[in-house]
Amino acid sequence: MKLGDIIPNFSCETDRGRIDSFHDWIGNGSWAIIFSHPADFTPVCTTELARAAQLAPEFEKRGVKLIALSIDSASSHRAWIDDIAAYAGDIEKEKFPFPIIADDSRHLSESLGMIDPEEINAQGIALSARAVLVIGPDRKLKLQILYPATTGRNFDEILRVVDSLLLTAKHKVATPVDWRAGDACMIQPTVSSDEATVLFPQMEKKELPSGKEYLRMTPMPTD
Repeated sequence: MKLGDIIPNFSCETDRGRIDSFHDWIGNGSWAIIFSHPADFTPVCTTELARAAQLAPEFEKRGVKLIALSIDSASSHRAWIDDIAAYAGDIEKEKFPFPIIADDSRHLSESLGMIDPEEINAQGIALSARAVLVIGPDRKLKLQILYPATTGRNFDEILRVVDSLLLTAKHKVATPVDWRAGDACMIQPTVSSDEATVLFPQMEKKELPSGKEYLRMTPMPTD
């Protein structure tokens, strides 16, 4: 998968039952995040799913639907949620906020490029990596992050990235290094000086040794 590719539509089993059309599950106007895991009942995965569950209300406020994936069965996922909820401490199993795809055939992991060839289980089968796929309302891949099995993800960072994606999809800005929601943004280079003056009346140009005026800052748009 490359950025800008349309995520293929697929059907799948989850701990909550069958999804016949992933595109329909996303819905109109929603964003979605698929995040994959090497296996159920594994230590790093349990901590990740617990943190994602805790942050689920923040993603929901932003119009982003979460769905996890692991290479075990739906019944295994349902049992695993007991451990995830217990680790999270403030999540009720009956109110677990997102589904977990059962990819015991590895078919979906392989088709979406989520397999880690260096992480092998006891049967000699490659496990899925810790992939993060952020999908826009147009069903296109907007961001992809791939972690090895031994490195847990930072879901606060994923939420930060979502804030940037939502902002830059609506406004002609980019977000600089270490940006967080509320910080100043950079005006995109494709915006002409005349247009920038109209769109961003509070623009500030950073003086640089080159004399080039490409660092144009503006308060974060809020409309």
